[in-house]
Amino acid sequence: MFRILMLFIAAALIAGLPTESLFAQAGASAIDVEQASRAYIDTLQGAELEKSNQYFEGGYWLILWAALVGLLVDFAILQSRLSARFRDWAERVASRKWLQPALYAFPYVIAGFLFTLPWTIYTGFFREQQYGLMSQDFGGWFGEQMIGLVISLVIFPLLIMAIFAVIRRAPKTWWIWGTGVISIFLFIGLLLGPVFIAPLFNDYSEMAEGPMRDRIVAMAAEYDIPADNIYVFDQSKQHKRISANVSGIGPTIRVSLNDNLLERTDPAEVAAVMGHEMGHYVLGHTWRTVLILSLIVAVGLFVVARLAPRLIERHGGKWGIGSISDPAVIPLLSLILTVYFFAATPAINSLIRINESDADRFGLNTAREPDGFAKVAMRLSEYRKIEPGPVEEMLFFDHPSGATRVRMSMQWKADHVKNPVMLNPGKLEKE
Repeated sequence: MFRILMLFIAAALIAGLPTESLFAQAGASAIDVEQASRAYIDTLQGAELEKSNQYFEGGYWLILWAALVGLLVDFAILQSRLSARFRDWAERVASRKWLQPALYAFPYVIAGFLFTLPWTIYTGFFREQQYGLMSQDFGGWFGEQMIGLVISLVIFPLLIMAIFAVIRRAPKTWWIWGTGVISIFLFIGLLLGPVFIAPLFNDYSEMAEGPMRDRIVAMAAEYDIPADNIYVFDQSKQHKRISANVSGIGPTIRVSLNDNLLERTDPAEVAAVMGHEMGHYVLGHTWRTVLILSLIVAVGLFVVARLAPRLIERHGGKWGIGSISDPAVIPLLSLILTVYFFAATPAINSLIRINESDADRFGLNTAREPDGFAKVAMRLSEYRKIEPGPVEEMLFFDHPSGATRVRMSMQWKADHVKNPVMLNPGKLEKE
């Protein structure tokens, strides 16, 4: 259950790309949007196109298999009465009811980590390595998994303790108060994550003075975005994907770019990416995301509150579970929420995609770099299918597809650039 919820406490992203050459349309007074778009989209051909499609389409099945793995693990913990044993251990260690759920969380998190480790190694390391997306060796990658485990062992017990406190105090309406608890944890994660969590995985240093920093500062100043802290972080040690973000809340707000963005792209592309990321901040997407995710969680907890007591009544004796306030019920709650979030995946993707599309438009208006943005969109082909069908994009894409973004960029260029020049990207370099 809470493995899924904790995935929500995360940060922003996005990508970038190489350079292009002009061709015979220089000086034209207008461009054909579809032709200009195809000039970019068609740069991805042959083996590279096939590889891109295979990687992303394989991810569709991973959504299903990941849900099944989670269901099997939680069911095994229930059916074997491991969950009841974890609860019994917590009761022996602490007599206070409020502390027992937190103690239960420790063996539950560790068991879940160990049971899912083969799946995690395949999806997180070997599959990424197979497609050339992994820069780390296994030791470095596994070290970061251990850091993640330690973080879970800090956050998860606190979250569990708070949730079960409201279950005991409001057994009929706990799902409402539980949504509030999760929203608070989400807020705290957004506030403290950039300062205390992100530096555990990457080194952050102030961006060097120069024209690129000056441009980012100027873009931020135009919309009153605090830009006192602009950091570069060493994500190239993990992978070669391009990303940046405006993260944090209040005193922890900061602008961050990964080193791949600066090393693999030109200034127009960096500006396009930063314009998009600033859009998330200016358009209030942090608060909108907290609200939307809280509503999604509320529905999920409501479903749990209705189904869990019936399942406990029918199977609780076999599992060693007395009531919904019994910490041993956690794997059952997780089973229900796993099914719920799996079914809600298309809706969640669409809600996120709307935010991303709004940020795309903001970024184009702010950076005024439509070709830089089109190249950024094409770079995503390294790990995202570039031109899906409309239904496929609706179901599986939590960002607009590369083709959608390229067309948006070229339409913006046709509408806003005086005497636009059509570019021929040619064969895009792969670094």
